[in-house]
Amino acid sequence: MSITCKTYMKQVTIEGQLRSEFGKKASRHIRSEGKVPCVIYGGSQNIHFSTTPKELKGIVYTPEFKQATINVDGKSYICILKDLQMSKTTDEVTHIDFLELIPNKKINASVPLRFVGQSVGVKSGGRFMVKMNTINIRTTPENLKEAIDVDITNLEIGKNLRIEDINVENTEIMHNGRIPVAAVVITRALKQEATAAAKEGKK
Repeated sequence: MSITCKTYMKQVTIEGQLRSEFGKKASRHIRSEGKVPCVIYGGSQNIHFSTTPKELKGIVYTPEFKQATINVDGKSYICILKDLQMSKTTDEVTHIDFLELIPNKKINASVPLRFVGQSVGVKSGGRFMVKMNTINIRTTPENLKEAIDVDITNLEIGKNLRIEDINVENTEIMHNGRIPVAAVVITRALKQEATAAAKEGKK
């Protein structure tokens, strides 16, 4: 199965072993062997498998949005990480859900924002503030990217960049357009300078 979006996303490969037993008892047994129970859904059928924490390291312990090729029982599945559960006491991964990518079939995904450029507001002494690191989108696998670039060059002091300012081809952004994702705020130093200038002007 070929998916065009491979060129837009970093790749990891995961080797897994097909599971024949399910339920809490079976999952506990898998964890006792030092492995992680996982499931792939979104395709023609759900694929239950297990793998080691080492195999999952490249997709779990990273802020990057990656695509995974999961090899199970002689078959390969192109997926993205959809959900994971971690132990509250050890921070170890206890279960992972993967979503299989099917060509031309729309999916929902959470994708990082990548702010590019230097805003005019920062050049004027303001401070850049990120309000959203990721956004939820709906698109086909062919249009998935590891990050969505957002140009902040024209962002001025006191202004917000909002969801409605982000344009992504063939992709629906699943947020209210008025939600701010970034801003340039005035710094304490600039406030002090403005106050001092105002006092000088009154003299």
